[in-house]
Amino acid sequence: MIYIDPPYNTGNDFVYPDDYADNLGNYLRMTGQVDDAGKAYSSNTENNGRYHSDWLNMMYPRLRLARNLLRDDGAIFISIDDNEASNLRKICDEIFGETNFVAQIIWERAFAPVNLMKQFSTSHDYILVYAKNVDDLVCYGLLRTSEADDRYQNPDNDPRGVWSSSDMSVGPAVQANIYPITTPSGRIVEPPAGRSWRLSKNAFLERLQDNQIWFGEDGNGVPRIKRFLSNLRKEGITPMTVWKFTEVGHTQDAKKKLNQLFGGHAIFDYPKGVPLIHRMLSLYTKSDAIILDFFSGSATTAHAVMQLNAEDGGHRRFIMVQLPEPCKEGSEAYKAGYKTICDIGKERIRRAGEKIKTELREKSGGQTTLDGSGTSMNPDDLDIGFKVFKLDTSNILAWQPDTSNLNQTLTDYVDNLDPNRSELDLVYELMIKEGLSLTEQIEERTIAGKNIYSIGCGLLQICLDDHITAALVREMVNHKPEENLDAWRVIFKDNGFASDSDKLNAREILKAAGLAEDAFRTI
Repeated sequence: MIYIDPPYNTGNDFVYPDDYADNLGNYLRMTGQVDDAGKAYSSNTENNGRYHSDWLNMMYPRLRLARNLLRDDGAIFISIDDNEASNLRKICDEIFGETNFVAQIIWERAFAPVNLMKQFSTSHDYILVYAKNVDDLVCYGLLRTSEADDRYQNPDNDPRGVWSSSDMSVGPAVQANIYPITTPSGRIVEPPAGRSWRLSKNAFLERLQDNQIWFGEDGNGVPRIKRFLSNLRKEGITPMTVWKFTEVGHTQDAKKKLNQLFGGHAIFDYPKGVPLIHRMLSLYTKSDAIILDFFSGSATTAHAVMQLNAEDGGHRRFIMVQLPEPCKEGSEAYKAGYKTICDIGKERIRRAGEKIKTELREKSGGQTTLDGSGTSMNPDDLDIGFKVFKLDTSNILAWQPDTSNLNQTLTDYVDNLDPNRSELDLVYELMIKEGLSLTEQIEERTIAGKNIYSIGCGLLQICLDDHITAALVREMVNHKPEENLDAWRVIFKDNGFASDSDKLNAREILKAAGLAEDAFRTI
């Protein structure tokens, strides 16, 4: 699932001037918040002749990429207001397809009118919902509440349990299903004008014989179909398109709770509430889902994911993406030590995770309990960990020879690794280049006095030390993966070998142990 809360284009929003010809350079310029001329970026003001176009040009490529990232049974939720709702709907129809439109939800984000408004006080936002493929999309429904179940009763003591009744007429009329019905009291009833019975005559008689038709306590009412609570084909309730603040919270409540999480500091102006995103997650994610938010702001989505996992024992994972927009000097966030929006998001995840774990521990008394799905869960086993990455230049220096002094250049590039980066920085870059997930477990070992990184249970082994010996390589063989040997890869620093013969010996030792010819890498 993807949820995004992009800038609403109100005239004061931060502008993302994408440059796909040089995206990394563009990103680095943006982190400084200046353009090529050194001037600060301005807001997308309404007097700009491309006011809507600039916003849509920013959104379009991101939504195209978002669609590619969704699974076939995935869905995307997009928060928006009246400024761009109609335009956003058009580009989503183009990108996802009109047939994959699921809903336009109205969220009641405010509970009191703003009397200073000249015309109407806006009390709602929209949430657009699109599927990657609506035929594959599964809605798990809202959790049933005691209030919903209380509507089911059993006035006739039916042995199948409590039930409620639904209208047996339907429109427009189907001529074959228009027939008279005699009630137990002897009254003859027919469907209302322009409508027919929902059931054919034979189907009605079968239901009547099985005591699935209700005529009221006096037997004189219009026939209704009994719906048994025990026969509901799905556990949840089908959601409606109006979400009231009494159900999913409002903006003031979201800000209040975020302030409390940060010790009373008003560090973020318009956060979305955890209950709002929690509902989206409940509707369309299983316990092992991955949730992406690439306008993550204060990281409410991550908070909601951890909260839902704590409730149902799930193992959902989140990916939060946020440009390091600077906090305004003089703001509460800046005074509290948060220089960028990213700083706020990281700290929010830390604090929220610890709070959720503490609450879960207090609720259970520190004992193993059953979660919402009936699975045994220990509060201390709740995963609230996360990794933080930032986009940057390579840790491996690019070859930029000085043609006027080539000998010196060759000497300078004997060590081609950026001295300002850590070994772990380089390890993660190599993981990306080898196609491994950044969530793979990284185990550090000391073998023969050298530091070895073993990733994915030995699937990838990296040694960036100098003076590589045959003894070290033989010891590395003892830690090769037990499975998927064909995918085993080993990477060394090229100048870590004392000589070409040492490098050749290392290759032959690993080859004899089953390493593929092209799986021996040097950098």
